[in-house]
Amino acid sequence: MDIFKAIVERRSVYPYQFKSVSVEDSTVEKLLELANWAPTHRKTEPWRFKVMSGDFKAKAGEFFKDIYLTTTENPKRIKANKIAEKFIQSSHVIAVCMQRDPKESVPEWEEVAATAMAVQNMWIGSKQLKLGMYWSTPSYRNRFSELVSLNEGESCLGFLYVGYFDESVELLERQSEIRTKTQWYT
Repeated sequence: MDIFKAIVERRSVYPYQFKSVSVEDSTVEKLLELANWAPTHRKTEPWRFKVMSGDFKAKAGEFFKDIYLTTTENPKRIKANKIAEKFIQSSHVIAVCMQRDPKESVPEWEEVAATAMAVQNMWIGSKQLKLGMYWSTPSYRNRFSELVSLNEGESCLGFLYVGYFDESVELLERQSEIRTKTQWYT
């Protein structure tokens, strides 16, 4: 596939749009390999991924549902159930984490940006693999270390939900053209 076409056609696909077909672990590994080729300042390679599948996804969904119910003022049962459902509806859920360089040789924002570029590599690759993906950054991501071990200086930036989807599903388009967001100085 043409890289320009892959970028233009890449879209968020929500977990409720996923088919109940499992993505092969080897396919997820291909995405992770693409992530590993993201640009990184001073070669810190800060991206880290925790892949959840099988029964662990349901456990994670219930864990975050409980956090929402116990830490939110006036929680909504429907929203709590949707938190758990997103994990179940997905073939795999990838926790996107960032490992801060212990030397702090680059500003933290550069490591967050490098991690986001790693995710973008996966997202572009997902188009070729006919996968849907959705990146969510809920507040409860900060409690991820209560579910799995994170290294010192490692933080969770969000969750990437992955699954196959019906490609005929209508997906969102850009809201405005690039020319409305660009200024040229000559």
